[in-house]
Amino acid sequence: MTSATDPLPHTETVSADRPPSAPAATPPDKAPRWSLPALIAVLALALATVLYAWNLSGSGMNTFYSGAVWAGTQSWKAWFFGSLDPGNFLTVDKPPFALMVMGLSCRVLGFGTWQMMAPQIVAGVATIWILHSSVKRIWGHVAATVAALVLALTPITVAINRDNNPDTLLVFLMVSGAALAMRATRDERLLPLLGSAACFGLAFNTKLLAGYIALPAVFALYLYASRAPWVKRIVNLLLAAVVLAVSSFWWAITVSLVPASDRPYIGGSTDGSAWDLIMGYDGLGRVFGGEGNGGVGRGGGGGGGFSGSAGLGRMFNDILGGQISWLLPFSAIALIGGLVLCGRAPRTDLRRMGLVLWGGWTLLHYVIFATAQGTMHPYYTTALAPGIAALCGGGGVMLLNAFRADRRWAWVLPVAFGVTGIWAIVLLRRASGWNTWLWPAVGAVMALAIVGVLVFRSGNKARLLTASVAAAVVASLAGPTAYAASPAFGSTTGMMGGTNPTADPSTGGGMGGGPGGGGGSRSGFPGRGEMPGGTRQNGQNSQNNQTGGRAEGGVPGGPGGPSGQQGQNGQAAGGRGEMGDTAPGGIGGVGDTARQRGGFGGGGMGGGMGGASSELISYLEKHRNGAKWLLAVSNSQSAARIELSARQAVISMWGFTGSDNAMTVAKLKELVKKGELHYIQISTSGGGMGGGPGGGNSLSTEVSTWVKKHGTAVKESAYSKSSTSDATSDATAGTTTGRNSSSQSNQSSLYRLDPSDVS
Repeated sequence: MTSATDPLPHTETVSADRPPSAPAATPPDKAPRWSLPALIAVLALALATVLYAWNLSGSGMNTFYSGAVWAGTQSWKAWFFGSLDPGNFLTVDKPPFALMVMGLSCRVLGFGTWQMMAPQIVAGVATIWILHSSVKRIWGHVAATVAALVLALTPITVAINRDNNPDTLLVFLMVSGAALAMRATRDERLLPLLGSAACFGLAFNTKLLAGYIALPAVFALYLYASRAPWVKRIVNLLLAAVVLAVSSFWWAITVSLVPASDRPYIGGSTDGSAWDLIMGYDGLGRVFGGEGNGGVGRGGGGGGGFSGSAGLGRMFNDILGGQISWLLPFSAIALIGGLVLCGRAPRTDLRRMGLVLWGGWTLLHYVIFATAQGTMHPYYTTALAPGIAALCGGGGVMLLNAFRADRRWAWVLPVAFGVTGIWAIVLLRRASGWNTWLWPAVGAVMALAIVGVLVFRSGNKARLLTASVAAAVVASLAGPTAYAASPAFGSTTGMMGGTNPTADPSTGGGMGGGPGGGGGSRSGFPGRGEMPGGTRQNGQNSQNNQTGGRAEGGVPGGPGGPSGQQGQNGQAAGGRGEMGDTAPGGIGGVGDTARQRGGFGGGGMGGGMGGASSELISYLEKHRNGAKWLLAVSNSQSAARIELSARQAVISMWGFTGSDNAMTVAKLKELVKKGELHYIQISTSGGGMGGGPGGGNSLSTEVSTWVKKHGTAVKESAYSKSSTSDATSDATAGTTTGRNSSSQSNQSSLYRLDPSDVS
């Protein structure tokens, strides 16, 4: 007979432990003629490369990581530690493996958007190819092609693969590890098992514990399905554990061996150590939440925030539903149905092995993402996509075979398609005003396809049945395809911000989703793209408390501002900022001086979030006096944007959200005394530093108070021609003493400190 998984005729063998409704999944010896062209189309011509690379220069990158990649091209020490600046004051809040890969690319090809994103695109396409190969070896070419299609067209996967966040490389490494584990189990070979452990270890060095989520499924697969004796299985797993430990902790151990005085402060930690980062903010804090760097204090704790409230239904809510959940119902039905179809098949049955691996992968990621109490960005769910894709391909083909071979299963596949079609209509109707023709078309095609599947099931109507199944697959993928195409081909490409990339349209209210309906903001932070205190929640603008005025520039790589559109004269987060035409590769750029008077503000963060004006940068460079750092600001987003504008080292004193204890008065005195830092930006009202993140901890208050007491405030008129502030009598430096400037009506937030101020 000929089956969907095996297009070559063969004789079905029925054993005592395998019912006729579960035909053996023997991969074909010879690939059908259409298989390779279909894979090429998915990988390059039609889908993956186009969706990931088209109009890439118009997409917003994450300035936080862009700054670190640039720093790595200037300093090998910054490259190794993952420092935000080449002066190595503070690192990003992740291990540096993804930055290392992008940094090497930029060192060879030069710094720019395409040079930085080349490894990301390659990793995204390679992930599809590896998944296709793994599924093909279990379920055949049809299943592999479907799995590749589903993965390539998952909206959140397309969005994150067009961004420089580390998740693209993370998923590539985890899928590689899973595929190697499957090969090790199937072939009883140790080397692929050790390679799997190495991949998961590198995934750990990409995004810490997120790289371990699928490990229990891998261990379960090998322990359950390997034909090796128990003792040998345990020994092999112990050897793999050694490789896993080495590949996971080499960076943290090396960092801990470097004296604290000779290394940058590890961003995201409470004590400057890599171990605290692993166990705190980027570790268990993401799952269980907590104060400070553990979760709640780091943005969107309590399970809410960017992805909605924690709970098992989170993947289907208004924020995440359109990003990842389109085929979750089908994959669940395929998993359960596939396991039942395996019946009493031997534990070494390839189909069951595949279901254990990819079903475990999906279940583990789903439960952890759904119940996480700490920070939960929508793009984390891209890690769900490979499992969903494999189950849809492999499990779907098993349901099709059972549908054709056994009347008892004749209802399962049509029900699975029906549920998928209904859920697609629900998701599409959430996006009111966006492609309103699509949901009726999906409903009509799916209904006709299901009728065709039922009518043409029996008799000599194989081609009509194939056409009906193909139509159902098309209807299932139409919704996610429309979402996935929006980042590359949509008219609002700037709506996918680099810090929190998602696919259009926005349907989620509150934090992380933007306003309901089509065309919400794709910025890096809740609502329309502002950060506290310019946060937009539940579609409403709150009062902005930034020193820089209204947050019309958005966050790094994202628009923000009213209606989620790019600000006038402030393209994509501040003047000619992230996508400005003045910066190589579309990264960085100098903010518009009319929008950013005084060189700061305009970006909703204070501290130069929208980038510093060219006038201010020129002033700082002119009066730098050989300092190691051009400027010190409150947070990493501000520092990165100014750094990319000026191509000079800038200090982030408090890290990504302002909770890092990186800068103290004693450390500041030391830097100033050595002549390594002269200029600091602080808030002129209250004790905080620079508005936005960085203004809330006690250290920032202490530093701010000391700077105001001992520093000299730089008048805006010293560097801004458009300034209407009073002229200064100091033509050289344009300064007035900080101690006497409190009466000034237009006091600048920029201060200068010299060694004499310390003594």
